[in-house]
Amino acid sequence: MGQTPRTLQPSLSERHFFGAELRRLREQAKLSQARLGAMIRFSSDLVRRVETADRFPSREFVEACDRALAAGGALVRLLPLLEEERGRATLPSGPTRAGALLAAQGEEMPGVADMVVRVPFQPGVLDRAALDWLNASAGPGLSVTGRAGSPDQVCEEDLDSAEAALAMFRQLDHTHGAGQVHAQVQRYVERELNRLLASPPASEAVGRHLYTLAAGFFELCGYQAVDTGAHGLAQRRYLRALRLTEAAGDRLYGSYLLAVNIGHLALHCGHPEPARRMALTAVRGSEALLTPAVAATLHAVVARTHARLGREGDCLLHLDTAEKQLARSKPEDEPAWIRYFDAAYLADEIAHCFHDLGQPQQTQRHLGDALTALSPTHVRRLAIDTALLASSLVAAGRLDEACATAREAVDHAARTSSHRCLQRIVEVQVDLEPYRCKPEVREFGEYVHHRLPLAAV
Repeated sequence: MGQTPRTLQPSLSERHFFGAELRRLREQAKLSQARLGAMIRFSSDLVRRVETADRFPSREFVEACDRALAAGGALVRLLPLLEEERGRATLPSGPTRAGALLAAQGEEMPGVADMVVRVPFQPGVLDRAALDWLNASAGPGLSVTGRAGSPDQVCEEDLDSAEAALAMFRQLDHTHGAGQVHAQVQRYVERELNRLLASPPASEAVGRHLYTLAAGFFELCGYQAVDTGAHGLAQRRYLRALRLTEAAGDRLYGSYLLAVNIGHLALHCGHPEPARRMALTAVRGSEALLTPAVAATLHAVVARTHARLGREGDCLLHLDTAEKQLARSKPEDEPAWIRYFDAAYLADEIAHCFHDLGQPQQTQRHLGDALTALSPTHVRRLAIDTALLASSLVAAGRLDEACATAREAVDHAARTSSHRCLQRIVEVQVDLEPYRCKPEVREFGEYVHHRLPLAAV
C-alpha cells in the first residue's frame, strides 16, 4: 500500500512554496515521483525530498522539471528566491533568525531602520489623495513605447514570474509576520519590480497588468510597514499603490486600497474621522463597479469607523449592508485579490466593531466564528484575534478564561515577528492591570516575560 503524501505547507518558506508547486504540476501531469525522476534523470527519492522541502533543488533539477512538466518557466522563475533562501540558511535558526536578518539589513543601511519607523503618519494629506483619486480620468494613464519584440520590453512571462513571487511573499507574511519577510520583499521590489516598471510594456494590456501587479507589491509593502510599526512609511507605500491603480485604470482595486488599506491605517493610528471619509469616498467613487465582495469589504470598513466614533446605529446599518452584499458574492465572479474576504473575515470585522462599541458578548460570538474558520497558517491573525478575545473576556469579568486565552495569544504571537501582535498582547495586559493582584493575572504576566519578553509591561 502506498504512503499518504505528506501535507505541504507552502507558507513556511520559499523552499516549501517551490515543493508545493512542483507537486501540483506533477500531479496535474498525472506523473508519479518515480516517473518524473526517470524523465529528468534524477532519483525519485530526490523528487520526493524536494517536494517535501527536505532538500534545496539544484538549478539543473529545476530546469529539467520545468521542461518535463511543460511549466513554461514557472519553476525556473522561482530559482532566484530559492537561492536567496539558501544563502539565508547559513544564518542562525530559531528565535534569533529574525534578529539576524534585521541586523544584516541594518549593516547595509545604518540608521535607516530607526529613521523609517519615525516617519510620522500624516492624516492631513489623505483628503487630497482621495480627491485626486476621485477625479482621476477613466482609463489607464500609460503609454507603450519601444519596438515590438524588443528584448527590453516587459511581457506576460515576466509578469507571471512576479505574480508567483507576490503570492509566495503574501503566504510567508501571513505565517511569519513582516519582521522576517519585509527585507526580502523590499529587495525584490528594488531589484526586480523597479526594473519592470522602468521598462516599456509589450502592449497596453501588459502595461495595465504590470501596474496592477506593482500596486499589489506596494500594498504588501505598506501592510508590512504597519506590521513593523512604521506607519508613515506604510502611508507612503499605500499612496504609491493607489497611484499605480490610477495608471492601470483599475478603479475597483483603487477603491479597495483607499478604504481597506488607507482607511484601516488611519483607524490604527487613532484617526477614525479621516478613515471614515476615505472609506465613504471609496464607496461613492466606485459604486457602479463594485462587486458584492468588494462592496462588503468597503462597508465593513465604514462600519469600523462608526464603531470607533461610538455611532452604533450607523455601524449596524453598514454591517447589515456588508452581510447582505457578501451573501450575494460568487468567488468565481470576483477579482482574485478580494477572494480572501469570506464570512470568517467579515466576522472578524464585526467582532472589532462590537469591541469598540463595548459589547463583549457580541465580540466573543463573532470572534468564535472568525477563529473557527481561520487557516492555521494565518498565525498573525490568530494571535491578534485570540488576544482580542482575551480582552473581551476581561471586559466580561471572566478572568480565568481571559488569562488562559491570552496565553494562547502569546503562543501564537511568539511564532511571528509582528509589531501588531506585540501591540495586542500589550493591550491585553493593560486590560488586566486593574486585576494585577489576582494570582492568575500575575502568572500571566510572568508567562509573557518568559515567552514573549518584547511584549512584557
